[in-house]
Amino acid sequence: MTHLAKLTFKTVDRSAKRDPIIARRDKLVAGLKEQKLVHAAALKKEDHRVERHKWMTNDMGERVMVKTHRRVRPWFFEQDGGWYVQCRYGARVIAADGTNNAVLVKALEDVAAVLDAFLNAAAAGELDTAITKVAERQPRLKPGAAKAAANA
Repeated sequence: MTHLAKLTFKTVDRSAKRDPIIARRDKLVAGLKEQKLVHAAALKKEDHRVERHKWMTNDMGERVMVKTHRRVRPWFFEQDGGWYVQCRYGARVIAADGTNNAVLVKALEDVAAVLDAFLNAAAAGELDTAITKVAERQPRLKPGAAKAAANA
């Protein structure tokens, strides 16, 4: 008797795909947690930087991996006598309530409460429709294509 004859063989398709809604939600939650660190650094009047690895060519022509620091851009800014807090998914701003894209607070210290509210809403799945709407790619039309489509 051969060694393979003792085994039970079966054809199966592996489905290890992750639900895209949960993946988007996790990405937003991770971004909001990082923004809490950015806020803590802003209270100390510092920049929040994260370490990243980058391949560069040294003087001898060899490719080496170098550790660099990159500044994380805050999702909050000062304007009109207060602080505006935006929730972002990638480079796009989410309209969290469906129409408006920012929350106004009076002081920098109040930004943490808004970030916590966004974090709790994202973890609970309340922002899933807004994330899905922002994550969809809009087709890029050439400048003349819009006019041609209207005439057709």
